[in-house]
Amino acid sequence: MSKERPSLWEQRVEANPDHSRWYTDRFRQMAAQGDDLEGEARLIDAMVPRGARILDAGCGPGRVGSQLHARGHVVVGVDVDPYLINAAETDHPGPTWLVDDICEMDLPSRGVTEPFDVVVCAGNVVTFLAPGSLPDALARMRDHTAAGGRVVVGFGLGRGLEVGDFLDHAKEVGLSVDLLLGTWDVQPFTERSDFLVAVLKR
Repeated sequence: MSKERPSLWEQRVEANPDHSRWYTDRFRQMAAQGDDLEGEARLIDAMVPRGARILDAGCGPGRVGSQLHARGHVVVGVDVDPYLINAAETDHPGPTWLVDDICEMDLPSRGVTEPFDVVVCAGNVVTFLAPGSLPDALARMRDHTAAGGRVVVGFGLGRGLEVGDFLDHAKEVGLSVDLLLGTWDVQPFTERSDFLVAVLKR
């Protein structure tokens, strides 16, 4: 692998080339069964007016971004995995889907010049980053967020990323805490929570 710091996701795909297909098929099956896959999109939709600009950072096969697009928002999705981006383009036409690393993304250089009202990073994406690269990812998300806009990051605890460390890195790059939740359906974050949804403000 040529990258100096391949993400844990990229390492997993390198070890098992079928992993991306398995991941995509899993969510396709869940959608076909009628499972509720829209919780993250409902929360983000409630934060912004119709027609907002939203960046889905680590979009995977487009589950969250497609729902936000269906709700009338302008969506750009970015993921490091070309297989997942291809799945997003196939299953969810409408948003702009781009192969890119959220730790390095520079969307203006790719023609996406306007900042975003919200950047959402769901699906445990931050726990799959290369070790030591979380500050870079948060800084890139901040840079793509309009002044006064929000960065919303959700991840499960017990995956090697402590809440205190995450919040320290957010503060270091200039993101302040607006709200901490324990779930995407607005349950409060407590010491017993096993998940964090951090709503951060630029």
